[in-house]
Amino acid sequence: MTMIPDDYEIELTLVRLVTDRGADKTVCPSEVARALGGPHPDGWGPLMQPVRRQAVRLMKQGRIAILRKGKVVADPDDFRGVYRLSLPRDADQGPGNTDSV
Repeated sequence: MTMIPDDYEIELTLVRLVTDRGADKTVCPSEVARALGGPHPDGWGPLMQPVRRQAVRLMKQGRIAILRKGKVVADPDDFRGVYRLSLPRDADQGPGNTDSV
């Protein structure tokens, strides 16, 4: 029986995967769970809720975004169904904006 990773380990893995994937790309929460728990569902399955908890916390800190159907969720504490994780999406950083140059 493997030990469940702690919140810090989940946070590091989640942020690393989202960062590695890059802007405008998303990560499935199960990818985070698999990276920590291995390929077998018995290993990664129990990590889905801890991954979600860390995703909610990180979104509240502005470090990641939680998306449903391609849109950032309005309330990270209250969303259902399939979701994806990405880097924060800043509405001000779009084509034609020179402030970030």
